[in-house]
Amino acid sequence: MSTQIKLSELSNRKPRKISLGENEVCVVRIEDDVYAVADTCSHSDASLSEGDVSDFKIECWLHGAEFDLRTGEVVTPPATQPLKKYEVLRDGDTITIMEPGR
Repeated sequence: MSTQIKLSELSNRKPRKISLGENEVCVVRIEDDVYAVADTCSHSDASLSEGDVSDFKIECWLHGAEFDLRTGEVVTPPATQPLKKYEVLRDGDTITIMEPGR
C-alpha cells in the first residue's frame, strides 16, 4: 500500500498528516528530503503533525517527547518506544509514501 503527494505541497519543516490505508502518517519536508513516521506519539494519543520540527526531530505538543524523523527513534522522554518509520521515494516532484519493506 502506498500514497503519493507532491513535494511542492509540503512546506519546509511543517508537518503534515496523511492517510495510508488505516494508518495516519506524519510527513515532514526538510529542505529537499522528506521523512515519514507514524503520526501518533508512542507515549500518548497525540498527533505529531501538530508538533514542532527542529533539526531532524519532531516534538510531541502534548508532553514534549522528541523523535528522530530519520529513524523514528526516541530522542527525549517521556516516550520510550520508537515510531514506525515509513519508506519515502522521490521521483521529481512526486513523493511516494509506503509501508516499510514493500
